[in-house]
Amino acid sequence: MPPKLKTASVRKLYSQEDVLLDEALTLYFKSPKTYTGEDILELHLHGGTAIIQSVLNAIKRLHNPRNGINIRYAENGEFSRRAFINGRFDLTEIEGIREMIDAETESQRVAALSSLTGDTKKIFSEWREQIVKNVALLTTVIDFGEDHDIEEVAQLFDTVEQNMNTLSSEINTFLLKVLSSEVLMKGIKLILLGPPNAGKSSLLNYLANKEAAIVSDIAGTTRDVIDVPLDINGYKVIVGDTAGIRTTTNADKIEIEGIKRAKLKSLGGDLVLVVLPLEDNSYIDYTDLISHIKLLNDEGKEIIVVLNKQDLISNSKHTKNEIVESYSEKLMLPVENFHLVSCITGYGISELMCVLTDTFKAISLTETTDPIVISARAQDILKNDVIYSIEQFNIWREQDDVVLASESLKQAAEGIGKITGEAIGVEEVLGVVFSSFCIGK
Repeated sequence: MPPKLKTASVRKLYSQEDVLLDEALTLYFKSPKTYTGEDILELHLHGGTAIIQSVLNAIKRLHNPRNGINIRYAENGEFSRRAFINGRFDLTEIEGIREMIDAETESQRVAALSSLTGDTKKIFSEWREQIVKNVALLTTVIDFGEDHDIEEVAQLFDTVEQNMNTLSSEINTFLLKVLSSEVLMKGIKLILLGPPNAGKSSLLNYLANKEAAIVSDIAGTTRDVIDVPLDINGYKVIVGDTAGIRTTTNADKIEIEGIKRAKLKSLGGDLVLVVLPLEDNSYIDYTDLISHIKLLNDEGKEIIVVLNKQDLISNSKHTKNEIVESYSEKLMLPVENFHLVSCITGYGISELMCVLTDTFKAISLTETTDPIVISARAQDILKNDVIYSIEQFNIWREQDDVVLASESLKQAAEGIGKITGEAIGVEEVLGVVFSSFCIGK
C-alpha cells in the first residue's frame, strides 16, 4: 500500500530477500511543498547501527541504472542545492541555513534567522526592483527620447539620480549593520585588564562558572593571554585574561613580555574590562596602567571599570560614591563607567552582567533591531558590484550619458542577482516600461 501524504505511518521494512529489517515510522511529502521541491519519503528507524546499516544496504541494492533507478549517497549540501535549483530558496536563504546550523548562541541564531526566513531576500528583492524600475525610466529616454523634451529628460534623469543616491545610502547603512552584527558570529572580544592580584582571573572564573584560569595571590600568575569562549546572556564572547600591568622594575623577562602582550591584546578588543582592587593599594604604581587606559580611550575603545573586592570596604569610612569619584578622577573616565563587585560574595555581578549585555547590544547595533548576517560573498558583491555601479551611474549622469548611466544601473541590478541567484533579463525591463509608464506609442 503506497504511503499517505503528510501522514505518519508505522510500516514494516523488508529486504529484497523478504527479511524483516525494522518496523519504522514513515512520512511522505509531495512536491513542490518539500525542502528540496521534490517528492520525499522519510524513514524514522530505530536507533541502532545494525538496523540503519541493513536498511541502507537494502536501499543500495535497489540501484538499477538499466531500469532508470539511480540510487547513491547525497553529496555535501546536495539537498540545499536541489532546493535552490528547484526554486524553493534563493542563495541568501541557503546561506542562512548554514549560519543557523553553525549558530552557538541565541544572538547567533537570531542573526541567522533573518536570512533563513527570507527577510534578507525581501530586502534584496526590493532593492533589485527599485533599480529595475529606474533602469526602465532611463530606457524610456533612450528608446522614446523624441517623445520627451529636454526639460522632461533632465527631470527623469534627476529623479533616477535621487532614487539611486537614496538607495546607495540605504545599502551602506545595511552594510554597517551587517559589519556590526558580524561580531556576533565571530564572538565579541572582551579583554580583562588591570594590575596583578586585582581579581581578573577570579572574575573570568565567575563569568565562566568554572575554573577557567589559575587564581593565586602571587603577583604575576597570569603570564600570557588566556582566551576563553563564553555564552553571556545569549552573546558569544571571547574573554581574554591578560597579565597584570605594573611597573616592570621587579618583573622578570617572561612577565615583561606578558604585560606587552596584554596591552597589545586590549588594543584589538571590542570591549576592555579594567579590573581594579578595592583595598589598600597605595603600594601599586598605576602610572603605566593609567597611561594605557588613556591610549585606549583615545582609540575609542569601550571601557568598563570593575572595582573588585567590594567586601573589603564594607566598613570603610568612605562611601561608595566617594570611592567611584576618586577612581574616576584618577583614571579620567566618567563615573558611569565604574561598577563595584565582589567575586567572593557575588555582590554587583548580576548588575555587571546587565551592563555587559547592554554594551554587547551597542557594539553589535542590536539595541532596537535584530542583527543581520550575510555571507562575505554577498558583502563583497554589494560593495564591489552594486555600490560601485551606482557610483559609476553618477559619473555618467554628470556627463549626461544616459546609455552608459543605464548600463551602470543594469550592472547594479545584476549584482543583486548574483547575491540571490536571480538574473535580470531584457523582457523584465521592458515589462516594467510598458506596464508602469505611459510612453504614448
